[in-house]
Amino acid sequence: QVQLVESGGGLVQPGGSLRLSCAASGRTDNILAMAWYRQAPGKQRELVALITNSGMTNYADSVKGRFTICRDNAKNTLYLQMNSLKPEDTAVYYCYVRQPKPAWGQGTQVTVYS
Repeated sequence: QVQLVESGGGLVQPGGSLRLSCAASGRTDNILAMAWYRQAPGKQRELVALITNSGMTNYADSVKGRFTICRDNAKNTLYLQMNSLKPEDTAVYYCYVRQPKPAWGQGTQVTVYS
């Protein structure tokens, strides 16, 4: 099974940027897709962005045009570039791997405050 370690969260003011990273190790050869989810307090976990092995991407409407997901396959690392951050982007962000045994990272906190 794959192990995931996220990094890059933190505090930022509205309009600012952050880049999240997710390093995958272990069984990475059968990964079908990778994604970022987020969960705000009192809300359900939601898909933020997804990227397939072929490079196709899908974004939540709320982040289109502001967030960019990409993968470095050589490093087995997933990224999420977040620009023009808003207070409503505040959440714990989780890395997710779609494979026969799906895996989640431990989460990284992103807080956008005025």
